[in-house]
Amino acid sequence: MNVSEAIASRRSVRAFQPKPVPGEVIRRVLERALRAPSGGNLQPWHLHAVGGERLDALKATMRDRMLQAPAPDGEGAEYKVYPDQLPSPYRDRRFAVGEAMYASLGIPRDDKPARLRWFARNFQFFDAPLALFCTVDRLMGPPQWSDLGMLLQSVMLLLREEGLDSCAQECWALYPQTIGRFLELPEGRMLFCGMAIGYADRGHAVDALQTARAPLAELASFHGI
Repeated sequence: MNVSEAIASRRSVRAFQPKPVPGEVIRRVLERALRAPSGGNLQPWHLHAVGGERLDALKATMRDRMLQAPAPDGEGAEYKVYPDQLPSPYRDRRFAVGEAMYASLGIPRDDKPARLRWFARNFQFFDAPLALFCTVDRLMGPPQWSDLGMLLQSVMLLLREEGLDSCAQECWALYPQTIGRFLELPEGRMLFCGMAIGYADRGHAVDALQTARAPLAELASFHGI
């Protein structure tokens, strides 16, 4: 698989097979992903791969925690996943992908309880057999957070090379206390996001969804070329 194929086939998978991901595979992927760009070579990322009995324990913890502190508020995120009063066209794009996903699941717009139940599946990693958390020192600023994105994209493309799929999940920011305790993060470290990793369940309707992208002319300008 070349880079273009990996980019074209990467998508946010929300239904996984129970087939386990070998430990040597995720180690190989992460080792290679560490070549991602990093301003000043700070390498600000701290990664935590979770599988097996530890992942089962986390999923059980989250089932209980969501009863005590249900989403979408959770424990209160330490950063805003989206800006307040998101304007067009960003708001329109977010609305469109949500509607497309729930339509693929047969969940109507007015069935809020069903939508919340589906959202809660985020915190079971959509039944994926492997999870990845990305954390960062609190002293780091926006440039270092952009480094995290480049690392995570590298991870997701390398997973495609291995025949694996993923779903990057900023929703985990809603439970920083629970995940901080589970990962035993030091006081100066904060959670950025999680990621579900595994083999896509191609027979599930939600995994047939491919989100649209705006045309190049809408997003790019060319100067002198």
